[in-house]
Amino acid sequence: MRARLLEKDPESQVGQSPTLFATDRTDRRTCIAQGWIVTDPEALADVGPVPEGEAIIEIPEEVLKYYVRRYQEGEH
Repeated sequence: MRARLLEKDPESQVGQSPTLFATDRTDRRTCIAQGWIVTDPEALADVGPVPEGEAIIEIPEEVLKYYVRRYQEGEH
């Protein structure tokens, strides 16, 4: 599987950039998100148990808005 950069948080500092990538999977469309690891106990309690091999991350809304714009423009 390969990853292609879609959008990086424009307000992040160098080296601390929540980022969204597209993958080239052929069995389903997926993205890879790089973000801040959620450690807040209240947020983790709200989410509930996280299966092994998964993580809860936080990414800026602006990065997600980019994906919506891309999808609406038909760039799949």
